[in-house]
Amino acid sequence: MLDKEFFTEYGEASQYEIQEVVGKGSYGVVASAIDTHTGERVAIKKMNNIFEHVSDATRILREIKLLRLLKHPDIVQIKHIMLPASPREFKDIYVVFELMESDLHQVIKLNDDLMPEHHQFFLYQLLRGLKYIHTGNVFHRDLKPKNILANADCKVKLCDFGLARVSFSNAPSAIFWTDYVATRWYRAPELCGSFSSKYTPAIDIWSIGCIFAELLIGKPLFPGKNVVHQLELITDLLGTPSAKSIARVGNEKARKYLSSMRKKRPIPFSKKFPEVDKSALRILERLLAFDPKDRPSAEEALADPYFDGLADKEQEPSRQPISKLEFEFERRKLTSDDVRELIYREILEYHPEMLKEYLRGTDQTHFVYPSGVDRFKEQFAHLEEGDGRNDKPSPHHRKHANSLPRERVCTADETDNAVKRNASSLSRAAVQSPQKLQAAEELQSANRNAVAMQNSSTKPKCGTRTLLKSDSICASMCVGLIGNDRQSSKANDVKLLFSPIVER
Repeated sequence: MLDKEFFTEYGEASQYEIQEVVGKGSYGVVASAIDTHTGERVAIKKMNNIFEHVSDATRILREIKLLRLLKHPDIVQIKHIMLPASPREFKDIYVVFELMESDLHQVIKLNDDLMPEHHQFFLYQLLRGLKYIHTGNVFHRDLKPKNILANADCKVKLCDFGLARVSFSNAPSAIFWTDYVATRWYRAPELCGSFSSKYTPAIDIWSIGCIFAELLIGKPLFPGKNVVHQLELITDLLGTPSAKSIARVGNEKARKYLSSMRKKRPIPFSKKFPEVDKSALRILERLLAFDPKDRPSAEEALADPYFDGLADKEQEPSRQPISKLEFEFERRKLTSDDVRELIYREILEYHPEMLKEYLRGTDQTHFVYPSGVDRFKEQFAHLEEGDGRNDKPSPHHRKHANSLPRERVCTADETDNAVKRNASSLSRAAVQSPQKLQAAEELQSANRNAVAMQNSSTKPKCGTRTLLKSDSICASMCVGLIGNDRQSSKANDVKLLFSPIVER
């Protein structure tokens, strides 16, 4: 018999001491909280009425599933998801994350003095995370600075996997997109104006190249106003593409436009970016090759001489391809009830005892006592009501909180504990079925990699312990709260500032 108190307002929900609203979005509210069991600051995101539109619910399902399957220090991780009182009637979900302090968009926007070591360290982590997801046959499809989290020590993480897709070897090569894919400024040229395309991991490599260029020059490289303008900006720098490269562009009108374009010569990157280190420009040119076949894979890019002295191949793990069974739902038309059941099944992954009941077919469909979600509903309603009375938003508020919240780097001890927990689950899985055993083995392997990478000595070549002044963190991006006395400081006092690259 399960422990009743675990599900009451004195159990699961009381683990988190909610503090205040730190972000709002079109379908969610983010609150900062303290995990009373560990003392950690966390972000809890309430997503409202998620089944109102099946497409939105499917995107949430896709993201929470991928974040469960992708265990890597360069990818945001979910800590917990609250168990709803009724698996057949719930409308909201509450997802718990550790806090990250900012995102790359804010880092670039508020810092005009980033140093070469920063550029190198950021790009290395991005490519390392990309290698991991690409070897698992996952394509992110929406990489941009706002979807990359940043911490005080310049740790970065990929987030917002709602538009990601898993590719399978026997799947059709033409992928039809019914949702928005890749913000235009970071969209690969072969995708411009296209809603159907044969796509490869090279689309993510292009996006990383655009992000890297933005780090180097402090502003977007290709800020196109529309598809035609986007192609103009790209060809102004890279020159007119070859006929073979044009043939790989998915949209017919875009192909005709490129074919009729006056011939342009490419601008040497050294002339376009005269202040940038030559080794950085060489890898940038590789990432921004017009033809996707000319772009390196993430693994090939990690071997570039640009990372000499920083790269450590042992800390650049691959991932086994994700099982097709995990994403079988992508192949069929789903109702809101279908997606609700699939999301509930994902939530149970964070509630092992309830998962056992579910797999045995004895899952309770309703709780006659308050669930943790019931308490959270009251607390969030109170917070939002108080937040609405503020004439001016606090600097902590993050209004663009459409993606899942920001999470900080796990400590090695925390990750090690996860490995120990998974060891016991591995033996249980062996009794149940070969499929569960394989899934458990993959999770345990991923956690071992995470421990090794967290303990790694991989740092910028300067050997610094921190690249970002931790006492000057901007508190506007779902970060841990600062004292009231700091809230009245001048804007300069909360601006993100990177510390000098020096030995400490």
